[in-house]
Amino acid sequence: MKTETMGAVDLYWIPLGAGGHFVRFNGKAYEAVSARRHRRAPQALFHCALELQLPEGRSVIEMAWPIPRGPGNERGAVAEGPVFWKGAARFRWLRYEIRCWPNGVIPDADLASGGPRRVSDDVAIARTILAFAPLVPRYIWGRDELAAGDMWNSNSCIAWLLERSGVDAGGLCPPPGGRAPGWSAGLFAARRTALHDAPTRLEPI
Repeated sequence: MKTETMGAVDLYWIPLGAGGHFVRFNGKAYEAVSARRHRRAPQALFHCALELQLPEGRSVIEMAWPIPRGPGNERGAVAEGPVFWKGAARFRWLRYEIRCWPNGVIPDADLASGGPRRVSDDVAIARTILAFAPLVPRYIWGRDELAAGDMWNSNSCIAWLLERSGVDAGGLCPPPGGRAPGWSAGLFAARRTALHDAPTRLEPI
């Protein structure tokens, strides 16, 4: 009998805006306001993505905004959602997309702090993450619709996938001295979904 090759799930913590001045500037502005509001020192912000290794090949998963021009299937896009308000979905530049991209590329992966971090060697977990990618809730980016005390964004997507797939995402954290806004919202959504035991019951927006 043929033995199945072990799978792997790697998490990348990428400094927000590592490859672009616009995103970096806005991230710093947001963190300056947030730090002042909560009376703490500003911290480095991180965006995360996943890389899956399976017997049949490699895939990368991330949520990205804005959506570039060109067919989404060229980037492995499996879902889209609005940014800032529900009506924004009518505009390409105010929609995000969730990518589950076979043999794809994670922008600025080479700038990830500490390189890829292995979070699982379980092929079943890697397969579950792959299957759940199109089912990630499409809440409004930048809003706290769940009253989780945290906004929904790209980090929420990754936290939701890991937690729903059997990884203890609550035990993961960004590099020392950094924050990952949206991570708690993803955990909150995943645990709420688990109570209903049906990820597809979360209605997309």
